[in-house]
Amino acid sequence: MKLVFLDRQTLAPEIELRAPGFEHSWQSHATTRETQVVERLQDADIAIVNKVPIRQAHLDCLPHLKLIAIAATGSDNVDLDACRRAGVAVCNIRDYSRNSVPEHALALIMALNRNLTAYHASVAAGRWQQSGQFCYFDYPVRDLAGQTLGLIGYGTIARDLARLATALGMRVMVAARKGQPADNERLPFEQVIAQADVLSLHCPLNEQTRHLIGATELASMKQDALLINVGRGGLVDEAALLDALREGRIGGAGFDVVSTEPPAPDNPLMQALSLPNFILTPHVAWASRSAMQRLADQLIDNIEAFAAGAAQNRLV
Repeated sequence: MKLVFLDRQTLAPEIELRAPGFEHSWQSHATTRETQVVERLQDADIAIVNKVPIRQAHLDCLPHLKLIAIAATGSDNVDLDACRRAGVAVCNIRDYSRNSVPEHALALIMALNRNLTAYHASVAAGRWQQSGQFCYFDYPVRDLAGQTLGLIGYGTIARDLARLATALGMRVMVAARKGQPADNERLPFEQVIAQADVLSLHCPLNEQTRHLIGATELASMKQDALLINVGRGGLVDEAALLDALREGRIGGAGFDVVSTEPPAPDNPLMQALSLPNFILTPHVAWASRSAMQRLADQLIDNIEAFAAGAAQNRLV
């Protein structure tokens, strides 16, 4: 079998990718443009992708392709329906970042609650010396204990964040899907939006969840509430968020994702970087070294399982 990794650069160079335990050839490309997909996969049996899009038009030109092994959990870059029609299997990676992503989300929550970046910037600007005393109170500092964490989406990562938050004395609320009834575990979506001190997003991006948090939802949040997104950028209407931050209608936001990555200079979240209550990191919540190595190991496990005729982490 011929394996082609279209975007090897999405994993750190020190991460080891072991050779699959079957006869194969291997080809890696650091990056691949969408216009290069067909050419590079022309005689491939297995495509490995992280963020490179594979659509119906590509599959129409790749009759030999048997498997798309996604080197990530999210699958919105692959047209699953088209793969199903073409008889191309798809698998993804699961639970590899269950420590890394919740810890990153918690770090954003803590940094915003304590106003760490704002205080750091003010110290660097000389404000401490100008204050004339041992401390100053330019930005509010809040404790996590007693606050309510609202979770949108309740998979592995959200559950592990809930565990960490509970250990710190936070109350956890889980939202039902928008438009769906509450149950024993989940409260109405609108109630969680309105009552959360911290609202954290952990759902996949699809047509039902795109702009799940827009102007209406932001207006329903507490004025001092925080919005955390370590899931997918498209879950939030970024222009509406910028307006809410500028106008002080929410307390702050911490994001690790944007709708288009890397973001264009005119992306609303790039304009929000000057605000003291907004933190943006470059989609690295998942990227602890241990998490990346687990991803790489599971990627090869998935490919070996497919070659052996077993179904492991199959989406299609």
